[in-house]
Amino acid sequence: MNNAPLNELLSTVVDNRGRTCPVADRGFPLIATNCVKSDQLYPVYEKIRFVDDETYKNWFRGHPKPGDFIFVLKGSPGEVCLTPEPVPFCIAQDMVALRANPEKVNPAFLFAFLRSKAAKDAILNMHVGTMIPHFKKGDFDKLIVPLPNEISQQFIGDWYLTLSKKIELNRRTNETLEALAQAIFKDWFVDFGPVRRKQEGATDPVTLLGGLITDPARAAEVAALFPGSFGDDGLPEGWEGISLLELADWVNGAAYKNMHFVPPDDGMPVIKIAELKAGVTSQTKFTNTDLGDRYRISNDELLFSWSGNPDTSIDAFIWTGGDAWLNQHIFAVRTNGKRSKPFLYVMLKFLMPEFSELARNKQTTGLGHVTKADMKKIQVPVSPEELTQAFSALATLIFDRIVLSLHENRTLAETRDYLLPKLMSGEVRVGDIEELAG
Repeated sequence: MNNAPLNELLSTVVDNRGRTCPVADRGFPLIATNCVKSDQLYPVYEKIRFVDDETYKNWFRGHPKPGDFIFVLKGSPGEVCLTPEPVPFCIAQDMVALRANPEKVNPAFLFAFLRSKAAKDAILNMHVGTMIPHFKKGDFDKLIVPLPNEISQQFIGDWYLTLSKKIELNRRTNETLEALAQAIFKDWFVDFGPVRRKQEGATDPVTLLGGLITDPARAAEVAALFPGSFGDDGLPEGWEGISLLELADWVNGAAYKNMHFVPPDDGMPVIKIAELKAGVTSQTKFTNTDLGDRYRISNDELLFSWSGNPDTSIDAFIWTGGDAWLNQHIFAVRTNGKRSKPFLYVMLKFLMPEFSELARNKQTTGLGHVTKADMKKIQVPVSPEELTQAFSALATLIFDRIVLSLHENRTLAETRDYLLPKLMSGEVRVGDIEELAG
């Protein structure tokens, strides 16, 4: 197996200066380093800014093209994503776009290598700075890339991208399913759409439900559950309000400390907000200290992180990482007979903008929080039991599909990340994987 430094395998490096790009209130999206995450195939849009047309055309030295690698140099050096087609963003400082030279390396293979543990470890050993770590572009010649034969490169690259694209497809499908569930929740329990449409004279069941249930027979059953008028309190006739806090049992995680931690083989993982986003990693702490079964979580547990960055940490999650211990700053949201888990999940996801705003208003040193006192003040409408069950049935169908995709993604990611270093090193041969796939 041959080796080559990274800089010799590139045809282009798009580097847009080490200074801040002029931004505008609207225009073309400008992504920052926080948008590049190695657990996502493409960059995500988090706290993005914009550039106007003049800046887009004249300020930048160049723009990424489809298939380029967006590579972070500063902050989280070595994080890398793929550029989609068409390219919906531009990049500024602290990151570069790398374009592989196909005459010297298979581009998909190089992308797989840059995402491998070997590349991450090498970059970690070379980056400088403690407050804000960075990896210098001038050190690309020190990052050595192993180069198996062309057939192996093509197989490894195609195999890695196939699994990664399947994970991305599942993720986007889940986003669509969540959006559908939230649209139904908003129409029924926030805007009271079916009640308003009845007042306006609509009679067709599908129309009454805003087209969100298209089967006429099922739509008729559900539409009949909505009243045709509102009470003096502004809620649909026969409905009432209830505190969000009363709809579930909110169990805060335990305060695990350094003295509780043990080697990974001797305990179970302690789940903090980092694990909710990235799963169990080499940075995860483990413990064999049992502080009570209430703090033990298992697959498909509904979790709500209530403390942290209001824009990136406050969120609801479905845990799929197996048995673990829950750390503080995260609620295990457990049913108490008033709402099903799928109902609670959809409701929490819908309320996330309100939670984020609550946390932002109490933000200190970059952190905010949502407390039980806050949830006690949030009033949600309570419909008659039959309608609650009807929504819960719809939410369960969507929830189960989301959970299935989450488990599939975990299996795909674990398989990909387990086999990649073995394929790179030659410990596992391409022929072995082909035979297994067959």
